[in-house]
Amino acid sequence: MKKTVGYGDTTVPFFAPRPQGARMSWPHKDLLDVSQLSRDDVAVVMKTAASFREINSRPVKKVPTLKGRSVVLFFAEPSTRTKTSFDMAGKRLSADTFALTKSGSSLVKGESLKDTVLTLLAMNPDAIVIRHGESGAAAFVAERVTCAVINAGDGRHAHPTQALLDAFTLLEKWGTLAGKTVCILGDIAHSRVARSNVILLSMLGADVRLCGPRTLLPPSVDGWGVEVHSDLKQAVAGAHAVMCLRLQLERQQAGLLPDLREYAGRYCLSSAALAGADPDVKVLHPGPINRGIEISSELADAGQSLILDQVASGVAVRMALLHLFITRKDRGDKE
Repeated sequence: MKKTVGYGDTTVPFFAPRPQGARMSWPHKDLLDVSQLSRDDVAVVMKTAASFREINSRPVKKVPTLKGRSVVLFFAEPSTRTKTSFDMAGKRLSADTFALTKSGSSLVKGESLKDTVLTLLAMNPDAIVIRHGESGAAAFVAERVTCAVINAGDGRHAHPTQALLDAFTLLEKWGTLAGKTVCILGDIAHSRVARSNVILLSMLGADVRLCGPRTLLPPSVDGWGVEVHSDLKQAVAGAHAVMCLRLQLERQQAGLLPDLREYAGRYCLSSAALAGADPDVKVLHPGPINRGIEISSELADAGQSLILDQVASGVAVRMALLHLFITRKDRGDKE
């Protein structure tokens, strides 16, 4: 009898045809972090995003999937890529999107997050996408609303949609992450992107390494189950992909970085720094980029850079997530 291999096997490319009889069900009300997802859940997101990626390449980039549905984009921190791509994702699915920022809300008048959320819930949205500076804010909201909540970044805790789009970007290039080495470079201590990517990329079979100055590594990093380096050359040796992180200067305490020039001299990713990496190494950055500090300008614009691919992937992945979470009850999917 021929054995059918499911998506739980790390050797099976995510874009391979689904096993016969497999159903794209979605058991989750909210997305708070990638740690809540199984490999099969991730496969559903990737397959759905791939179908929406095709839609994004059409002359008319709109489908009626979420017509009549409403999505609140509640961003209490600044954002360009995440906010815009969620807005575009909703509109391309024909949903009505409503953007709310901290400066444009009653939070600046002293209203609590709880009361703001209850006010939004009274308007009966189908989903709330939230970015907030406090870790746990998305979970706080999810516990108090009946609609779907998608975490667009909460403090240092998690950024699940960024990790999913990063994985999608690499899977489109490689088909699988099994046997691939991915180095995450920079301000690990203050990065929600790093935390979510370590969990997801490891789950998908990648060998993850972290690299940065000791002052920018979290105290608990030795318990993350990945290689940790302070030397850039060692960290990128043989790596198939290197993901640079933005220096989170707004979250750092004074004295963690003595000098930006010194940091750039040791940790700015350049073509020369990648000499020992895999010959076909790919370069990623979640943005915004500080050219000449985290990554050289020539490398950011080079053919091996996937930075703009990440932006394009973000729209497709967020379309997939809005579709899965908002239509879950329509399909009768259960938690």
